[in-house]
Amino acid sequence: MSPYRIVYGKACHISVEIEHRAHWVVKACNLYSDTVGEERKLQLQELEEIRLEAYENSRIYKEKTKRFHDKQIEVKYFRIGDKVLLYRSRLKLIKGKLRSRWEGPYCVTNVFFYGVVEIQDMSTGRIFKVNGHRLKKFHEGVKGLVVEEMDHINAIYPIGVYT
Repeated sequence: MSPYRIVYGKACHISVEIEHRAHWVVKACNLYSDTVGEERKLQLQELEEIRLEAYENSRIYKEKTKRFHDKQIEVKYFRIGDKVLLYRSRLKLIKGKLRSRWEGPYCVTNVFFYGVVEIQDMSTGRIFKVNGHRLKKFHEGVKGLVVEEMDHINAIYPIGVYT
């Protein structure tokens, strides 16, 4: 059954000239089966080379992006006595977009290997260990800075706009 009959439900009547040319094309393709096989093998080899090149380019890209991101990582060093702020990761459960995610200040009492830091709550005196990635240094404000009072400027509206 021909594809035309499957789609349209009736036989397709082709003119003799087109049918004759189609027969010669099919016959010509079958005569050169050796060269067609060789060409197909070359195409498969070329496809394999393209695939390997794509893997290599992907590996190079991953290495470059890893190098870039590793350069952006900031190494934090804490000393005993430093004041730090602790990141509150559970804040997502509490409503309030403008609420600060950092609490503290805490005082560093001990620094362990692999980024573990022991901190002490300055108000309660409670001591606990946290991951160093959850900490950042606390910088106290500059003392002796005088804030000058600013004059109050009244807004002047054009006449007739708000009448």
